[in-house]
Amino acid sequence: MPQASVYNMAGEIVDKVELAEDIFGVEIKPAVMHQALTRQQANARQGTADTKRRGEVAGGGAKPWRQKGTGRARQGSTRSPLWKGGGVVFGPHPRKYTQAMPRQARRLALKSALTAKAVEQRLIVVDELRVSAPKTKEMVAILEQLAIPSSALILLAERDDDLEKAARNLPLVKTLPVQALNLADLLKYDYLVVPKSALAAIEETFGE
Repeated sequence: MPQASVYNMAGEIVDKVELAEDIFGVEIKPAVMHQALTRQQANARQGTADTKRRGEVAGGGAKPWRQKGTGRARQGSTRSPLWKGGGVVFGPHPRKYTQAMPRQARRLALKSALTAKAVEQRLIVVDELRVSAPKTKEMVAILEQLAIPSSALILLAERDDDLEKAARNLPLVKTLPVQALNLADLLKYDYLVVPKSALAAIEETFGE
């Protein structure tokens, strides 16, 4: 069963915790992770981009000049795609980008990402995580004590307004409730910071 060190907010190891084998010890599946990430990004697209065909743009009813005798190329409408202000030939039109993926496969992708964090020692478990006031400098101090050199995703078992406000001005830090955990954020941020209460919530939510 995989294990992780438990740190206090001063960056000291105070305990060891066993991680759930079915969440943090699964076989890493890069292909499934790629499919799940592609699906998540595709489903986030609005699909509202639209262009007008030559039959939809205004104007162009009259033939710009007579067919023969001008020395110029024949033209039937100023709304041809060849003209400025004309229609667009192969432009985008509203469509749905949604992709389907089995729930079990989506869960496997999420567990693969969590396992990768644990294997790469980028999973930081803390006994508790709190700030005395919603101040950015307090969050910066905590991250420095935990020796996190780059971006971090902080998972919370429940909403904490002070923590969220303390972290929201940091461009490389994001707080997220366990219920909103998703693959894109897991892969975007280098480190995963998890209080013990949030770790229990992860095992309850995603465990078998």
